[in-house]
Amino acid sequence: MIHGDVQGVGFRYFITRHAQASGLRGWVRNRSDGGVELVAEGERSDLDQLLRVARQGPRHARVDSVDAQWSDARGGLDRFDLSY
Repeated sequence: MIHGDVQGVGFRYFITRHAQASGLRGWVRNRSDGGVELVAEGERSDLDQLLRVARQGPRHARVDSVDAQWSDARGGLDRFDLSY
């Protein structure tokens, strides 16, 4: 979960671009509470990098906090993309 001014500033596309470049699987979507939800699977180093990217955000975003929860990979996720 990413909180702050993260909707309407290209945040999801920013995350998608980085996740796809790393070969991660999963999705990112806007939430009704104004946050962004992100689910990703892949190599731990790639996930750590995506978490750093999420904490930074694109230039016009303001990230106040990132709540990360880790779990074992379950598989079944498609190529990383936007979810609606």
